[in-house]
Amino acid sequence: MAVRDYAKKIAGKKRKDIFLFTLSTCVWCMKTKKLLKDLGAEYSYIDVDLLDEKKLEEVDNEFSRWNPNRSFPTIVLNNKRCIIGFQEDEIRKFVENE
Repeated sequence: MAVRDYAKKIAGKKRKDIFLFTLSTCVWCMKTKKLLKDLGAEYSYIDVDLLDEKKLEEVDNEFSRWNPNRSFPTIVLNNKRCIIGFQEDEIRKFVENE
């Protein structure tokens, strides 16, 4: 299976491809999800801590490609670049302007 097959999709305006690696208990991850929802953006996410061992191994390979330090949230934008951590201004700029 592809890593994105494990993701949950949140409906919104499909302006860009936004994919998050998150933890279910991470405050910054929750803030990122709320910001994207408030901006009306469609996005997908995986709560890495809720995966079983097999899925985690697959997801970890993809996750470490984007963020070798494995910090959360990791936000992959258009499958070309990423934002690491809750950086509200950068997230807003990407969703609203690019």
